[in-house]
Amino acid sequence: MLNPSQIEQIINEYSDSVAQMTLADSKANVDVNLDGDSLKVTVTLGYPAKAYFDKIQSELVALLQEKTELTDISVSVDSKITKHKVQQGVQGIKNVKNIIAIASGKGGVGKSTTSVNLALALAAEGANVGILDADIYGPSQPRMLGTSQRPESIDGKRIEPIESYGLQSMSIGFLIDEEEPMIWRGPMVTQALEQMLNDTNWKDLDYLVIDLPPGTGDIQLTLSQKVPVSGAVIVTTPQDISLLDARKALKMFEKVNVPVMGVIENMSTHICSECGHEEHIFGAGGGEKMAKQYSVDLLGDLPLDIRIREDADQGHPTVVADPDGKIASAYRGIAIRVAARLAKQGKDYSSAFPNIVIKND
Repeated sequence: MLNPSQIEQIINEYSDSVAQMTLADSKANVDVNLDGDSLKVTVTLGYPAKAYFDKIQSELVALLQEKTELTDISVSVDSKITKHKVQQGVQGIKNVKNIIAIASGKGGVGKSTTSVNLALALAAEGANVGILDADIYGPSQPRMLGTSQRPESIDGKRIEPIESYGLQSMSIGFLIDEEEPMIWRGPMVTQALEQMLNDTNWKDLDYLVIDLPPGTGDIQLTLSQKVPVSGAVIVTTPQDISLLDARKALKMFEKVNVPVMGVIENMSTHICSECGHEEHIFGAGGGEKMAKQYSVDLLGDLPLDIRIREDADQGHPTVVADPDGKIASAYRGIAIRVAARLAKQGKDYSSAFPNIVIKND
């Protein structure tokens, strides 16, 4: 009969087909209790995947029955999100465990729509999630989240995030009229970003998704130098001109030591709303080629579908508008893969150590 350590190895070698990682790679916590012919296993994932707990559980039971020949097997699966390492010397944000930056390098690739749907997908899988709209000149999250509510301040110092569809959110768009232009120079823009990030009263977030503006300018530089980013995701289309700018964004994060979780290929195929015909109008395979070139993962691809645009414009992003649909499933799968790769990163133990203060009597 196999011993507990051998059983644990079998479990660790199990590959989660949605996360596209083994449990060992994602550093899941596995607890094995073998009592005679009775086996009890607890698996704690480092990423949210509530919709797939039952699937993982049943597949693990079948795997253990095959490998151990035991029949009395009990497996429970849950998840626990921990805080992961960020750039050296950058202070953490109160009540925020992990910050995920969503970048594109180029406008018009659907980054903001992707950001809000990924945030909602992480929340749907059981995480506590917020989204920060870092595009000061062109904020779009208020419209996509279907709210124009003004933030409140209870103590006159910090502002309360706006809650919509279970997400905590903050955007300059909540503080100004929708049609009011932001005619600000770079220093004012970066100061606004820092204030929204640090002066918002975030409440116990597992993930804060930051929807970055396109490019590699002031906002991105501030983010890399002063914001504790756990990981970044690059959004591109298959088109060569989009990939050119996406590479710049990826290289920027590499230079400032922010790990890139992978690449999302948006508008991968066009689906005709009349007949359902699918075609690669922007080319094919660009995201996969870029991912291979820079040794990062292709996290998934998303279609150019009119429903995604209509849902976002109407303030009901697809993940909440059609939660059981094919497109929402694609967003949820990508969100899990992002979180699983983040779980692979080293943990941040800084909060576990006491602060030592030396005083002269």
